[in-house]
Amino acid sequence: MSAPAQAPLQARQAAFSSREFRTSLGMFATGVTIITARAANGQLVGLTASSFNSVSLEPPLVLWSLARAAASMAVLATGSHYAINVLAADQKALAERFASKDVDRWAGVAYTEGISGAPLLAGAAATFECFNRSRYEEGDHVIFVGQVEQCGHREGASPLLYHGGRFYTEHPL
Repeated sequence: MSAPAQAPLQARQAAFSSREFRTSLGMFATGVTIITARAANGQLVGLTASSFNSVSLEPPLVLWSLARAAASMAVLATGSHYAINVLAADQKALAERFASKDVDRWAGVAYTEGISGAPLLAGAAATFECFNRSRYEEGDHVIFVGQVEQCGHREGASPLLYHGGRFYTEHPL
C-alpha cells in the first residue's frame, strides 16, 4: 500500500512590507552595470542594472534580471545578443542617466561595437558580450542567462558600487 500523496510545499505569506524588503535588499552591496543591445532596426538600447552575477565557468554563463514592465523588455527578450558593461567608479553619471526615463541615454556616450553589434561603453571596468541563452520568468522580473562569447577588463579600474540607495567606490580593508 502506498503512502497518501502530500500537497506540495509552499512559501509562507510575507510577514513584512515591500519597503522593509527593499531596505533589506539595499544592505547587499552590488556592482553597477549597464546592459546594452542593438535592436533589429538598429536602435540602441541600454539600462542600468545591479542584478548581475556569475553562474558558471564552463560554459561561461552570467545572469541579470529585468522588470517585466521595462520598456526595453521586447528588444532584450527577442534579441540574440547583449553586452553587460560593469561600470567604473568614475561612471556614476552614466549609471544615473541610463536609469532615468525620458532622456536621450545615448547622447554623447562613447562606445565601440562588440562582436555581435551590442555597444561596449568606453571606460567600463569590464565588459561581457553575451549570447541570449535563456530566460526565466519569476515574480515581476525576467532572469536572463547569457553565455559569454567575449569578455575583457580595464586594468586598474575601480568598480562603481551601489549600497543602501547610494553609490560608492571601493576601499580596501
